This record gives sequence, C-alpha cells and structure tokens, in this order.
Amino acid sequence: MNKVLIDLLKRAETWPASVQDELVEFATELERNLSGEYVLSPEEIAALDAAERSGIASPAEVEAAFARFTRE
Repeated sequence: MNKVLIDLLKRAETWPASVQDELVEFATELERNLSGEYVLSPEEIAALDAAERSGIASPAEVEAAFARFTRE
C-alpha cells in the first residue's frame, strides 16, 4: 500500500467521526467506480421516482434507468 495513504489513514484515526464517515463514503464511491458498479443513492432513487410521477420521464424510461444501476 502507498506510504502516503497509510500515513493519511493513521492521521484519520484522530479526525472527528463525521469527517471519518465522509472519507469512508468517498473511498467507497472510488471503489465502486473501479468495479464499474454504481449504486443509486436514496436521493437519486427519489429523483427518478419524482421524474416518473411528474411526467418528465415515462415509467419505461425510469425502469430503464433503474435497470442500469444497483440499489442499496
């Protein structure tokens, strides 16, 4: 493992829990990008649902969008 990364993770142990949580979210997103998998956030799911309800997107278009992604 990269020494800079190891040092950063050691320092992160002293960070506030909320900042550590942000780092975990960011690193998890990076890892998903490496795997080619994308997981929709609750906000993104709500936005797709709202688009369907508002008529901006048809049910088929929303279903096609959901089919491209993994839900948490």
